[in-house]
Formats: sequence, C-alpha cells, structure tokens
Amino acid sequence: MKNIQIISLLVYYVFFCSACNGQKPFGENQLIKEAIIPMNGVKGRIDHLDVNLEEKIIYVAALGNNSLEIVDIVKGNVLHSIKGLDEPQGVAYIPQQREIFVANGGNGDCYFYNAHSFEKTATVHLPSDADDVRYDSTDKKIYVGYGSGAIAVIDARTHQQIADIKLPAHPEGFELDKQLNRLFVNIPDAHKIAVIDVKLFKLIDQWSTGEFSANFPLALDIAHHYLIIGYRHPARLVVLNEETGAILSVANMVNDVDDIFIDESAGKIFASGGGGFISIYKWQDQTLQQVANISTRDGARTSLFIPTLDLFILAARANGNKNAELQVYKTK
Repeated sequence: MKNIQIISLLVYYVFFCSACNGQKPFGENQLIKEAIIPMNGVKGRIDHLDVNLEEKIIYVAALGNNSLEIVDIVKGNVLHSIKGLDEPQGVAYIPQQREIFVANGGNGDCYFYNAHSFEKTATVHLPSDADDVRYDSTDKKIYVGYGSGAIAVIDARTHQQIADIKLPAHPEGFELDKQLNRLFVNIPDAHKIAVIDVKLFKLIDQWSTGEFSANFPLALDIAHHYLIIGYRHPARLVVLNEETGAILSVANMVNDVDDIFIDESAGKIFASGGGGFISIYKWQDQTLQQVANISTRDGARTSLFIPTLDLFILAARANGNKNAELQVYKTK
C-alpha cells in the first residue's frame, strides 16, 4: 500500500511540476554554457547585474548577502567583494568616470565607488527602497526607482539628485528610449505601465495591464518601438506597441520571471525566471515564437545579456548544498 501511495505522489508531483513550468526543456543549442564562476560564501537573494565592458567585469548586487560582488568573466573568479551594504538592489557602471553606482533597498542610500580602489566616493540619500537603476551614458544621468512611487534622476558627474518624478506605486523594471525621450516603467502594485517624458521629468501616461499582473521585467526594441513586458500572474511574455500601448503578441513563459533582454540583431528575446528556465523567443512578423526552454536552477532568475560579447549571464543563488554562481552562456 505504501508503494502505491508513493508512486501516486510521484506521478502527481511530476504532473504538477510540468503543469507549473508549462513546458519541458527544448532548444538547448540556443545557448552554449561556457563557464561556471563560483561565488562562494554569497548567501540569499541576488538582484541586478551590470557590466564593465572594457575590463569584462560583472557587478552583482547580492541583496541577501549585503554585498556587491565584482566578478572577472575572463579569469573566471571573484576579484573583490564590497561588504556592509544594506540590501543592494540596483547597480550601474559609469565608464566615463570609472565608478560603480549601487542602490540600497534597505536604507535608500545610493553609493558611488571608485571602480579600481573600491573606495566610496559619494552618497545620494533617497527616502527608502532604492531599487532598479538605469544609466544614460549620453546625458550622464542615472535613473533610480525607489520608495512608494518615484524615479530619482541623479547627475553622474556631480553626484547630485537633479529631479524627482512621482509615480502611483513602487517602480520595478524600466527602460529608456532616447529616440522618443520616454522612460517606460513597470508599476505592478498599481497594475500599470507608466510613460515618462525625460525632457520634462514628468509622468505623461499610464497604461493598464488588464488581465495580466505582477509586471516586473521590461525590455525595449528601440529600432521598431516595441515594448516587451514579463508578467508573473499568469506567466506571460507580452509585446506592446511602444507608442500606443496596444498588445501585439502574447506567449507563455517561465514562472517567476525577473529579467528580459532583446537581441535586436538576431530578433531574439531572452527571459530568465525562478521557475528554473531560460525561455527564448524569435520575434518575427509581429508574432512571438518560442525556440527554446533551457533548464537552469530553481531560483536562478537574475540575468544580463551583453550583445557586444554575445554573452548571456545567469546568476544562480545558493540553493541547498549548491553555492551561488554565475553561469556564462554564449548566444547562438
């Protein structure tokens, strides 16, 4: 009797997990794993990543570890760890000044560090929950989502906040379109996508997410003015017209999605999620066609696509007896 119960439970478990994940792995040749870089001793959740292209260094906001990990993807090791942070979430590399910018969710402080000595060079204090970060290298502006609903604009040269844009709730993923002078912002708690005029520093429109919710990551196809949104409830990838907000295509995707990137040259979209997959799509004739569902590790949801290096970097948090690591993939 016990054996029958165990078998029944196993069948239920396999069926349930397959239903949750939506698909089995396929298209593994779309990404070639080149290296695994251990981050021993790094515990807890990992948040955003950024890259120093010149030196091929990845900056990892290790939120649960209260540290910023500096990883050399050529040598394949951790070069340095900046400790004593307070829930670091957003990170950006400022190449013109060779500085690293880190946004802390715990105390709201945003720190500038010298990228070689790792000495702190400046602090900009925000009221609370400093989160995702985007750097505009042309205008030398840093955009930081924070608090119960705002985007702070910081001058990267003077280390001073120059604007504050109010939003209806806490912002998650956002992207800048310099051609349209628009910043598109996911606001999951308000079930909205906000549109900001970056010349006026003003909220000019809000689009409802409709039947979808928990819109966290966001990507832009600048050339064609497409907006790609990742929803967690249900797990869907949705492509919108960037100028009107009209839905163009919808597809199933990995659960617990946290990052989305588009390879405009190849017409591909990458989505990583805590459900344990990297979902890859081909965008053709205004339709999403999934071409891969690559198995990773449960909870490995944060990633970074580096188009100039043809690399996709996945951050896997420590899980059970497995250490935290960066998984380095070559894109096809």
